[in-house]
Amino acid sequence: MSRDEPPALRLTIPVASAEERAALEQALLRARASELSEVRRRDTRLGAGYGDDTTRERMSDESARARLRWTMLDRVLAALKASTPER
Repeated sequence: MSRDEPPALRLTIPVASAEERAALEQALLRARASELSEVRRRDTRLGAGYGDDTTRERMSDESARARLRWTMLDRVLAALKASTPER
């Protein structure tokens, strides 16, 4: 691993069947969609100028955290897709 490369997290998740793999993928997709919805909701409120400066700062922080969660879920989904055996 180079100095510029971030450390990787390795997870081992027992998946006994194609149905379990599909259920895992669907759960991750739903979680990712939920985070994206949260990002969009907060960004819309920020764009509309909702609240005072403190409220907008907090919404901005919460939006950034939701965006990071969305990004991490996207990475997990990509890893799951890359590990899916060819049919």
